[in-house]
Parts: sequence; C-alpha cells; structure tokens
Amino acid sequence: MEWIQLLAGGIFIVIGLLIMCAGVLGVYRFHYVLNRMHASAMVDSMGILFSILGLIVLSGFQFGTLKLILIVVFFWLAGPVSSHMICKLEVLVNEDLEKECEVPKDGGI
Repeated sequence: MEWIQLLAGGIFIVIGLLIMCAGVLGVYRFHYVLNRMHASAMVDSMGILFSILGLIVLSGFQFGTLKLILIVVFFWLAGPVSSHMICKLEVLVNEDLEKECEVPKDGGI
C-alpha cells in the first residue's frame, strides 16, 4: 500500500513540475509582457495544484493536509487577481501598446 501512495504522489509531483516547465518555456518564448503573463498565469494554478496534491498523497490525510488544501485555495484566489492587476497596469502605463501588440487587420475573423 505504501508503494502505491509513493508512486501516486510522485506522479502528481512530476505532472506539476512538467506543467510548470511548460509555463517557463512560454515565458521564455514570448517577447511581450502580456503574452508572458498569460503563459505564466495559465499554468501556475494547475502546476501548484498537482504538486501540492502529490504532497497530500505522500503525507497522508491528516491535519497538515488541510493546510495544504488552504494553500491551493489561496493560490487559486490570489494568482488570477494578481495577474490581472499586473496586466491592467501594463495596459494603463504602456503608451506604445498598439505597436507592441500584433492585432490582425481583419479583426481576428
């Protein structure tokens, strides 16, 4: 039974790390700050969820599990809000936003 718990926890942690690596690749690949924010914001919630889910499985279900679940809930609430505020600041402050954004001439249709 313990090896199943170890295997499942390890798989969840590896999945979380792979998701985080995909986000790092997206941040490295894109050049504009809003594209980078989108790449990082999309993967941080799922990466943290899988990593902490792996820790929950490895540690067993106890009082510490509740703390780990609260950490996931906090990240799920704070991550999108902070990403939105940083992107909103970039849109308000950047005067050359239209030059840096690639908007299709046909409106994206």
